[in-house]
Amino acid sequence: MTTGTRRTMGGADAMWLHADRPNHLMVIDGIMWTEQPLDWARLKDTIQERLVDTYPVFHQRPVDPARPWDLPGWEDDPDFSLSHHLHHAKLRRPGGPAQLRAFLESKVSRPLDRSRPLWEAWLVDGYGEGSVVFTRLHHAMADGMALAQVMLTLTDPSPDGHPDRAPRAPQGGRSLVSLATGLVRSTLSLPRVPGTALQGLAVTRKLLLDVLPETLLSRDPGVAKRLAWSQPHPLAEVKAIGRSTGSTVNDVLIAALSGALARYLDSFDEAVDHLTTMVPVNIRPVDQPLPRELGNKFALVMLHLPTAEMSVLQRLDEVHRRMAHIKQSPEVFITSAMAEGIGHLHAIEKPLVDFFAGKAIGVTTNVMGPTEPRYLAGVEVTGVLGWVPGSGGQTLGVCIFSYADTVRIGFKVDAATVPDPEQLIAFFDAELASLQDAALDR
Repeated sequence: MTTGTRRTMGGADAMWLHADRPNHLMVIDGIMWTEQPLDWARLKDTIQERLVDTYPVFHQRPVDPARPWDLPGWEDDPDFSLSHHLHHAKLRRPGGPAQLRAFLESKVSRPLDRSRPLWEAWLVDGYGEGSVVFTRLHHAMADGMALAQVMLTLTDPSPDGHPDRAPRAPQGGRSLVSLATGLVRSTLSLPRVPGTALQGLAVTRKLLLDVLPETLLSRDPGVAKRLAWSQPHPLAEVKAIGRSTGSTVNDVLIAALSGALARYLDSFDEAVDHLTTMVPVNIRPVDQPLPRELGNKFALVMLHLPTAEMSVLQRLDEVHRRMAHIKQSPEVFITSAMAEGIGHLHAIEKPLVDFFAGKAIGVTTNVMGPTEPRYLAGVEVTGVLGWVPGSGGQTLGVCIFSYADTVRIGFKVDAATVPDPEQLIAFFDAELASLQDAALDR
């Protein structure tokens, strides 16, 4: 509903607005980097035109409801200025990955100013010979998959600066999709089988009664966060593993993640049969451009990552089986309805968010980005990553991002719980290499 320059939030948007904690800000962090320096003036013009002038939420701030039982809303910021949100910085020498991580980690735990639109961006020069664009966007604006799509609208298919016809990712004309694209398609209509009610009961039982195994990853998180990301892996190699094992690319990557977590726990003499992560599922039509109002249109499913002792191929088969099971269940519908409903329960929404968040170690996203290189303000983008926030007692967020026929994994972790996330990167790389060897042997 819109009244003048004010409009009411959706229930899920309101839930994320109210879910901020000092140790878990509901902010989606993203980076794009280049090997050549970006032009400050051209970047400002691009952000003004393609974000601020296109999506109203980039110049609107949150406002409290008129009545306690109503939802909050968005209104135009009367003092809006791009300079309040877009900043310029330069890395300390020598301007390598360590300096970039230190810069990002100094920002990711700072809350956004709620008297202004809930986003900020930085052009960071001095990253080698190139630049980094670092964005922080509040979850109340939109879900992470939509915001990844929005940020890629800043880019062009060629260096001459001609944008795509519609604000969508340049992947054969299709929008960006999440890890669970197959899930979206197979669960947009409820299963028409006698077991549907039983399936719904099983999902409800899972959501209410599931308990996260007690490990070093289930500690109460602090404010400080650490970031780490891998070198690019050729996507063709991951696809080859999938073809030889009858698995999807997503299965392979999640199996490598599961094995990496098992190795990490083993390095501390811990072992559990599974660790639960939340996986966002896009429920927007994948063949339509984003609406100008954005908002949250996604669901979360609980995925049990197999971390018991087993071979890499057994782990891959188990991931494939568990993903197939989720595809046939109504979990997407149930969790989507829950998120929308929780936003209306002002008195108890925080305890409910914490209750469900406490069933997982964090959130895992896998975004299938453009298959061809993209250009930001005329300069080729070398890499892209983005992290969605955790909540409650979650300590480990995972981002897998495919771009230009490569794939990277990134971790955003509680600094006290995982002081050296580079270990997780090394274990993931080792698991992926083991899967490749095993697939060749098969």
